[in-house]
Amino acid sequence: MKYDIIGDIHGQVSKLISLLEKLEYRKIQGVYQKEGHQVIFLGDFIDRGEQQEQVINIVRPMIDEGKALAVMGNHEFNAICYHTFNEGKYLREHSDKNFRQHKSFLQEYPVGQSETNDVIEWFKTLPLFLELENKFRVIHACWDQDVIENLQLKGYLNEGGSLKVEFFVQTVQKENELHQALEMLLKGKEMRLPFGGSFQDKDGNERQEIRVKWWQNNLKTFQQASVLEIDALINQDDIPLPEGSFFWGYPENEIPVFFGHYWFTGKVRVLSGNVACLDYSAAKAGPLVAYQWSEPGELQGENFLSSDPLKCSKM
Repeated sequence: MKYDIIGDIHGQVSKLISLLEKLEYRKIQGVYQKEGHQVIFLGDFIDRGEQQEQVINIVRPMIDEGKALAVMGNHEFNAICYHTFNEGKYLREHSDKNFRQHKSFLQEYPVGQSETNDVIEWFKTLPLFLELENKFRVIHACWDQDVIENLQLKGYLNEGGSLKVEFFVQTVQKENELHQALEMLLKGKEMRLPFGGSFQDKDGNERQEIRVKWWQNNLKTFQQASVLEIDALINQDDIPLPEGSFFWGYPENEIPVFFGHYWFTGKVRVLSGNVACLDYSAAKAGPLVAYQWSEPGELQGENFLSSDPLKCSKM
């Protein structure tokens, strides 16, 4: 089996179709497929773009018919919590900020409708991670072996790697280990800026924590550690990480890992011989990116394929 690993779609159906066609998938009896190939989706099918339903109507049948696999993204997890009512309140607060982030999905899938509830139940079946034939690993944001093994050991997961439904309530309890585990796997490692520093994220929200390059080792400064180039850091002298901070990175002797989530821009590239991010800001002006996997070995830049970056729905 050959695999085509696809990054965060975020409601951009034109880019998804463009990329599938470039990968030579064809629609047969309503399902995109290619003999001897299987797509692996990295999650974040929804939010931001304006074609939520169209994306789901492509992705879900592919998964149901065995033509694709997928992991849960933080936006699917957030949607589950936004639409789950428990003990008099929703697991994810219906605040103005959360509504704005989820608005595109809500326009097509309003709270409480039967079709919405069906999609939310489907989101719950998505595994948190995949390891394919001991050849490569797939996670939405951060592969942390200790966290994954703890979830398995304590019986939080179904056989396929999805979270058992009875545990979703615990994921929003900030002191609970499940909350901390899903924050790590679906949103990545974060570290608070020193001296009360803050910056505005891509949505204009003020943040105090940077997303950390968890795949790199020997990080020594906040500038080195931050995934994004943040003015609050760039325009300062190097700021050492707190004493005792040490990052092991993703070991060079491990099988390759693929992830999305981080809104990379610029030239599509591997991060190391066994690490690749496939999120190149398809939700905005960037392309939807795939990595074409065929044989084990060091990851190669020529195995990337991108959609037409201009095919972008209104944000």
